[in-house]
Amino acid sequence: MKIKVTAPGSLMLMGEHAVLFGQRALACAVDKRIAVTLTPRTDRNVNIDSALAQYHSSLDPLKSEPALSFVLAAIERQAARLPSGFDLQIRSEFSHTVGLGSSAAVTVAVVTALQAYTGSRCEDQQALFNETLAVVHQVQDGRGSGTDLVAAVFGGVVGYTVATADTAPQIRALQGIPTISLFYVGYKMKTPDVLKRVEGFSAQSPELYAELYRLMGQTAEQAELAVDNTDWPQFGRLMNIYQGLMDALGVNDRNLAEIIYALRSSPDVLGAKISGSGLGDCVLALGNPSDYQLSYEQIPVAVSQKGVTVEYI
Repeated sequence: MKIKVTAPGSLMLMGEHAVLFGQRALACAVDKRIAVTLTPRTDRNVNIDSALAQYHSSLDPLKSEPALSFVLAAIERQAARLPSGFDLQIRSEFSHTVGLGSSAAVTVAVVTALQAYTGSRCEDQQALFNETLAVVHQVQDGRGSGTDLVAAVFGGVVGYTVATADTAPQIRALQGIPTISLFYVGYKMKTPDVLKRVEGFSAQSPELYAELYRLMGQTAEQAELAVDNTDWPQFGRLMNIYQGLMDALGVNDRNLAEIIYALRSSPDVLGAKISGSGLGDCVLALGNPSDYQLSYEQIPVAVSQKGVTVEYI
């Protein structure tokens, strides 16, 4: 029996950078998905058909392939429980070059498919999130907040605070579903490179940056209430405030600013900000401007209430 799993892409609505320092974040699942189909084999071979790589290996042991690092880490963690090898087909409705959480979506989908294959899958979304975060931390040497994983697992809009040494991660599904639009600036700086740059700025003014992160957290907490109450004018105002704090961190640039202020000038838009770490990638708007005339690409996207799904074929 084949196992087909789909997981949604995701967007950060609020909480960029500050989530890494224990502040609240908001993320949402989107209506662009990654599909993973697992077909059992009778031998111990693993074949992966993906746009990123064509992969063939034995389970004992798996060969390395940097382009499939999250997929292979998920397999390694389940290898002792796998009854046999398998073929894995990975298909995506969006490009990995655009910041829609492709790594998180594929990690959630593959982990879910493997758990279904080994018979260890349960309906506990928190447990699935914990396993997918462990995969990401294995690949990224313990780095990564897991915010995009939460959105891919739960769907809809979620509020999230990372775990600490004393507390479990705090995850809450929110009631509101905002109308959003997304615009790609045409280039993207890798998130670790952006974080390294911000760390350099922070080292020069640590108290000031700590205060910026605290203000970001307060803004995200108020935004969470606004989403729950479907108070979209307030949510838009808070998006604009958060963008100002992103600018203060040093992750805005001229092209992103051009998109942001063009969007804010539209009567159909209640707020606009960078979505993601910044210095490239996307601008998120609350609303859908009917009079947008800039040359930057608009990516058709909407918030999806559906998280990860499983189908047995």
